[in-house]
Amino acid sequence: MKLKNKLLLTGAATMAVLFLGLNANAARMDMVDVSNNNGYMSTAEYVSMRNEFGVKAVTVKISEGGTYKDPYAASNIKNVQAAGMYINGYHFARYATKAQAIAEADFAGGTAKAAGLPVGAVLATDVESQEANNQSKATNDRNNAAFMKEIQKFGYRADIYTSGSWANTKMTIKGRTGWIAAYPYVVSGKNWYSNNHAWQWSSTAKFRISYGGFDVSQLNSNYYTAGQKSTVKLTNKGAVKHNNRKANKHAYKKSASSKWIKEAKTYTLKTAVKLRAGASTSSNVITILPAGTTVKTDHAIIQGGYRWVRQPRFNGYGYLATGPSSNTLEYVKSGATHTYYTVKSGDSWWAIAQRNGLNMTTLASQNGKTIYTTIYPGQRLVVR
Repeated sequence: MKLKNKLLLTGAATMAVLFLGLNANAARMDMVDVSNNNGYMSTAEYVSMRNEFGVKAVTVKISEGGTYKDPYAASNIKNVQAAGMYINGYHFARYATKAQAIAEADFAGGTAKAAGLPVGAVLATDVESQEANNQSKATNDRNNAAFMKEIQKFGYRADIYTSGSWANTKMTIKGRTGWIAAYPYVVSGKNWYSNNHAWQWSSTAKFRISYGGFDVSQLNSNYYTAGQKSTVKLTNKGAVKHNNRKANKHAYKKSASSKWIKEAKTYTLKTAVKLRAGASTSSNVITILPAGTTVKTDHAIIQGGYRWVRQPRFNGYGYLATGPSSNTLEYVKSGATHTYYTVKSGDSWWAIAQRNGLNMTTLASQNGKTIYTTIYPGQRLVVR
């Protein structure tokens, strides 16, 4: 991607030495991303993240697809700014064509403006959906380029967020661009994706006065902080160092190893599940299996805090987690059959749920989605 907009920064100078001084042997909690899943976040929570954990920037969800607006975007933007931190946004992409990408960029840009995202902030496209998984690399590159070009018309800087297994396989992520997610078991000691703007290294980070787990990223350039004002002043450097080390230590705990056992079973997926090349959450993703997929397995193992099963494939094996080792049937169930409904033009979650005697939240959940997820004609949904 050639960066022609004057708001976009280029060159080696953007690779910020600023971020490399603190606790160099541990991944840093430079940036947090939040969405409606985190609920309402107060200014006090952001101040705690800043002072006690060294968080410099927050990237908030703005929108998804062509209709969903995150209800907490405006309050998140306002409260992050009140905490004196850098603010950015992201749009969860559902586009499959260039026209859809442009339309979603217009929707995201307008929604961001209305929510108060300042000009000069990054508005990244989050590309990890089933729609993108179904496209070729060339098509995803074309669509992503169209989205990013369009989003710059609103005064925002563009970037792509995706998983490490998709980077340069499902889409092109050039050096000195990109925000890449990869969650290794051992975090300290290696700066992953150091040639990209940011590396998201955990989705389970804990903060002292905030509930739940958070996505945290290390910034490897100043792209997500440039062009904006910040009044960040760390007031507890000792706490920052301690909490970063603690986060690295507990990002992933390996469970005691065990042996593979024979297990010939047929599972039906309750939600979309990533099929991986190995029995590890850091293994490459082969594909994303949609809800309702039938999977036949031959072996199982408890490993890394999950119960894994092995699926024989025509060119080897695929591996999927049936759930945490303490709750091994959270994501799949054995021996189930389903009734499907094919989405038609004009359908909605409410209409489909009513037609099939379901609560629309239940309908969305059993398909691995939320009621805010955009559905398209031709999609198959589990209704029984």
